[in-house]
Amino acid sequence: MELTPYVEKLRAELAVAAETGGEEARALAERLAVPLESAIRLTLLEAISAAADEITRELAPGSVEVRLRGLNPAFVVNTRQSPPDEHAPAPTAAAPAWDEAAAGEKGATSRINLRLPDELKARIDEAAARERLSANTWLVRAAAAALDAAAAPRPAARPGGTDLGQRYTGWAR
Repeated sequence: MELTPYVEKLRAELAVAAETGGEEARALAERLAVPLESAIRLTLLEAISAAADEITRELAPGSVEVRLRGLNPAFVVNTRQSPPDEHAPAPTAAAPAWDEAAAGEKGATSRINLRLPDELKARIDEAAARERLSANTWLVRAAAAALDAAAAPRPAARPGGTDLGQRYTGWAR
């Protein structure tokens, strides 16, 4: 992305604004234009970086990076899955059958008003941030996973009334 046209546009706007102030203002604007160019470029880069961070949060696990090539930023979009973090807890259930892409094709979404205790909302925000998701996306995935887990078949009971999930084997003293 070339920043020069934007910097030149801002310099031109400064010159137009200085015209209203007369010859002294125009001379001052010309003297300030060169030192202001660095500040303008830095401000534009900060705005672009903030936008890339916001897009990355919504694109998780993908990401958008801003890299400088000379004086101009370049965007690098990574949509691949990141390798699993060896320190992250293992998933407790299979990934939910619901996914955002398929939901968009199936139909419209619905809005609900959900009131949460502040402490629970803070915990949800923290969990979503750890996964680099928005709180809304995290809540949708959590609800889908809970519904999938509730609908999953349970192991059949064994003869004698012992459930498969509660049977222990091995040696004891």
